[in-house]
Amino acid sequence: MRVGSFVLAAQFPGQGQGEALHRAVRSVEVAEEAGLDTVWLAEHHFVPYGTCPSAVTLAALLLGRTQRIRVGTAVSVLSTVHPVALGEQAALLHVTSGGRFSLGVGRGGPWVDLEVFGSGLAAYEQGFPESLDLLMNWLREPSVAGTGGRFAFREVPVVPRPSEALSDAPGPEVVVACTSPASVRLAAERGLPMLLGMHVGDEEKAEMVALWRQLARSAGRSAEEIHGAAHVSAGVCQIADRRADAVEALVKAMPGWLKQGLDAHVTVDDRERRMRDPLAYTELLCGLHPVGTPRLCVDRLAATSERTGISRFALLVEGSGDLAATEENVRRLGAEVLPHLG
Repeated sequence: MRVGSFVLAAQFPGQGQGEALHRAVRSVEVAEEAGLDTVWLAEHHFVPYGTCPSAVTLAALLLGRTQRIRVGTAVSVLSTVHPVALGEQAALLHVTSGGRFSLGVGRGGPWVDLEVFGSGLAAYEQGFPESLDLLMNWLREPSVAGTGGRFAFREVPVVPRPSEALSDAPGPEVVVACTSPASVRLAAERGLPMLLGMHVGDEEKAEMVALWRQLARSAGRSAEEIHGAAHVSAGVCQIADRRADAVEALVKAMPGWLKQGLDAHVTVDDRERRMRDPLAYTELLCGLHPVGTPRLCVDRLAATSERTGISRFALLVEGSGDLAATEENVRRLGAEVLPHLG
């Protein structure tokens, strides 16, 4: 089992953006010290829900600050970036880090980002498959031409080529954020592992993994490829000597952050939004994920892995909103939970 942290650089009420980013960077440094496998960096624009606007940029900083831990994006939003530009950045990080970079990508949402960056609503609603295929071509081929409806350009060489990295991997790992059967199909047909969100429980994640395997088989993917797909389950982790104390730490801090952060999202076309109740959502997350004593966290992670077949985790560890508490949470995860997981 491979356990990592999920870093949003969340700006809690009363905090500055620099404070949120400092906590994010420090939590990654502590995660390496604590023995975590990977840190996954979120990307958001114009909202305090997450103050990192470029996950690949922050990944570059953190790869330079660390020596062992894998650093990934969760996710880089393909709807607002040119896939070749993202492919070049991913290849650069893969080569210069010795293969420690993972590229998580997603479709994003119907947010005002689409207007600001000029990609438009069509990039979100129809453009993800073309962007993903162009990105994958860039990461696998020596030269690439744009032949799609959105991206059309003459053949150009890939520089730097991901295969030039001093690692066994021919290129950076690519993971696709999946929230619907359509996105599961997209990932399965290309043989790409999924990143599944923290808002869904084990039963739904197990169904998505089963669907991925079915669709991958139908697409002609090999049994070895299907069996070896390393899907990632996002969740929340808060450790305390008593479960009540862990829950209290999150219930005190997370609803204010969720309300402030989610309310700030603006749709590009003024479509109606359905927002979760922040307190109810926090309580849901506490029930779904490893929130409680170290023993409870071990048992919950093991149970999720057994029920879903997923062996990699990206755990939000900054839910208290406090730097010192976040550092302690990460250290306890490394010292009191990881040694008891297979």
